[in-house]
Parts: sequence; structure tokens; C-alpha cells
Amino acid sequence: MRQLTEVQENPVLLLRKAHALLGSRLAVMSSFGAESALLLAFVAEADPDIKVLFLNTGKHFPQTLTYRQELADKLGLTNVEDIGPSPAQVSDRDPTGELWAFDPDACCNLRKVEPLQVASLPYEVLVTGRKRGQAATRATMTIVEERADSQQLRLNPLAFWSARDIQAEMQRRALPPHPLVAEGYLSIGCAPCTRPVDGQEDARSGRWSGLNKTECGIHIAAKPL
Repeated sequence: MRQLTEVQENPVLLLRKAHALLGSRLAVMSSFGAESALLLAFVAEADPDIKVLFLNTGKHFPQTLTYRQELADKLGLTNVEDIGPSPAQVSDRDPTGELWAFDPDACCNLRKVEPLQVASLPYEVLVTGRKRGQAATRATMTIVEERADSQQLRLNPLAFWSARDIQAEMQRRALPPHPLVAEGYLSIGCAPCTRPVDGQEDARSGRWSGLNKTECGIHIAAKPL
């Protein structure tokens, strides 16, 4: 997918080019989280019919579910699909709903990693909203990544955007922030595993706080292209 390198600096052109090349083999992953509105605005500008995948883990904040619907409507996105674990798998592996408390990796596998693996099989390229500045673990990411464990590519149009740049562009476009941002949630995942952060911490330090865990697993095993 070297054809994408010439338009990497412009997110809308990158998305438009990727969609023209791939059509239904391209999808966007979105958490509808703290900074998701900007990438989704770029998606809507490129083509509002681009597939957007939302992982509904069953553990989201209610505010996230409301925001997911309101933002999709505001931007005119016409192809948002909710994916998640099957009720049978949840009943079998997390009958009390408390797996997150004693085995968060297993909970992420059940509710995020495995559902995405199945849902993403038709796609050659998945677009993410990850940025280098979110955490040290993402500091070397590139705009175009090749998965080390598959032939699938990841596109990260906002990889080099700073939090300040993102906020400025969101304000310029009058994009509504996630309602929990005002309460100090700068990276928003499942409710049991997310806390607010202060100004001295990176955005993702509120995820799995106090644990030796920094990623849910859906973005692991990618290498630069």
C-alpha cells in the first residue's frame, strides 16, 4: 500500500485515497472517546459511508454510548457498526461481570481483542485514532503500519498530531467533546478500568491505573512500514 505514502500529511486525502483504493476492504476503528471526534470528522469529510467499527464491550460509560450516537448523527456518518462479544461467550467466561477485577487481560481478550479479530477479517486496512503523544508506548508509531502477525495494515492519520493541535482543530470545527473530558478523563475506555488524570500525567495513565498494563491488545504486534 505504498500508494498511501504520498498523501500521509493530509488526513482527509489519506482517507479518501485509501477508500478509493480499497472500498469495502477499509474500515475505521473508533472508541468514540476523548479525541475521537476529529478523526471521525475527517472520515465524514472523506466519505461518510466509510465503515466505522465501534467496540461495544458492555462495560462502557453510559456517556460514551450516548456520545457515540450523537456524534455519528452530527457528522452524518452512515455506516457505523457496533461489534462486541457474543452473549454466550460472556455468560461462559464472565458470568458475574467481574472478570476485569481479577484478570483484566482476559477481560480485554473477551470483550475487545477477540471480537475485533473476527469483525476485522474482511478488511485489509484498519484506520485508528492513535497518536504518538498519548503515551510512551506509542512514541515511535508511524502513519502507515504493517501488522507483524498478519497482512493487515493500520493507518494512523493523527500519529503526529499533538493534543494541542487536536483541540484547536476540534474547536475550529465546533466538534463536541466527549462529556467526560470536562471531568478529567483524557483517555476513555471501559468504566471499571478508567479514571481521571491530572495535568502531570500522560493521557493514558488513567487506563488500568496501578496495573502493569498499558494496552488492551487490539493494537499490539504492529511494525512500521
